Amino acid sequence: MTRTIVVGVDGSKESQVAADWAAQEAVHRQLPLRLVHAWLWQPIDVPAVQDRETQAQAAKNMLQSVENELTERYPTVQVSSEVVSDGAVSALLHATEPAEMLVVGSRGHGALLGFLLGSCGLQVISRATRPVIAVRTGAGDRPAREEVVVGQQGGAEDSHATLQFAFEAAAARGASLRAVRAWSLPPVFAYNPASVLLANAAGGLQPFEEAALEEALAPWRARFPDVPVTEHVEIGTAGQVLLSACGGAALLVVGRHRRHSPVGARIGSVAHAALHHARCPVAVIPHN
Repeated sequence: MTRTIVVGVDGSKESQVAADWAAQEAVHRQLPLRLVHAWLWQPIDVPAVQDRETQAQAAKNMLQSVENELTERYPTVQVSSEVVSDGAVSALLHATEPAEMLVVGSRGHGALLGFLLGSCGLQVISRATRPVIAVRTGAGDRPAREEVVVGQQGGAEDSHATLQFAFEAAAARGASLRAVRAWSLPPVFAYNPASVLLANAAGGLQPFEEAALEEALAPWRARFPDVPVTEHVEIGTAGQVLLSACGGAALLVVGRHRRHSPVGARIGSVAHAALHHARCPVAVIPHN
């Protein structure tokens, strides 16, 4: 079955920007686009507009208007839409299961209000099994450079899903890729003979980190030989280094571990920093 790109639409300007970005991505990847609007009837205080059918029709009209606009603007994209009678979190998570990715606006009305800081957005990103791309208002403007920036952490297997998405995104849009690996000096109590030997064998900590990044990139460079790659290794926190590297980029790609916390949903410090501070669209990729 052909995967689709799903975008959450709630009628706000932010979700319209996200829908337009998703349509552009559908063009790049030659995939169909599905618009999803979550709507549950809730009686309100104004009797004239309290009728369930009236509200339901308004939701359908809004979604149809967005569909018509995207179909006219991107005639090569197969666009469909659906009003789902469910809460926003459940609707988006369910729609994303068979999808290639989910695209959402960084702000919205109703259940998506305060997406980056609210519980709805946090739950969607932390629970989604597919990549989620958060698009800010203004992110649909042409980027300063056609480059995809990706954060690489840990070993090659740890960043497999993140690098795969980043290389595919760069290849689809004919962009270059900047792979960023941040490192910091370990505290004294964290030193151990094995790590010291490895670092010394590589010629120091910086060369050791460069070698780790090169190893992680090797299979993807072989798979995507036409994607120009820049390796960026810098001392500092991962969030700070990534944010300094992604200015003007077309897309920032970060990973998050699939994990549950006793205190609720968590997305990790790097994804948290990227979502709150990056000016470009941010793709959050779940991985084990």
